[in-house]
Amino acid sequence: MGDVINLRQFRKNKERAEKQKSAEQNRITFGRTRTEKNLTQARNEKDEKHLDQGKLDKPEPPKNPK
Repeated sequence: MGDVINLRQFRKNKERAEKQKSAEQNRITFGRTRTEKNLTQARNEKDEKHLDQGKLDKPEPPKNPK
């Protein structure tokens, strides 16, 4: 026969583990300083400008009135 386990304790341990996972994710998402956020934003803007410089504009097709 298997080991006897307390289902209440098992359920509480499972909930604790799930809360720890979400807390870790929140630390990663929201745990940055203002300087880090500004730096990331500046890098993203610079990358967008760099990509837009190489963008080719397509001419509009001529309109044929019928």
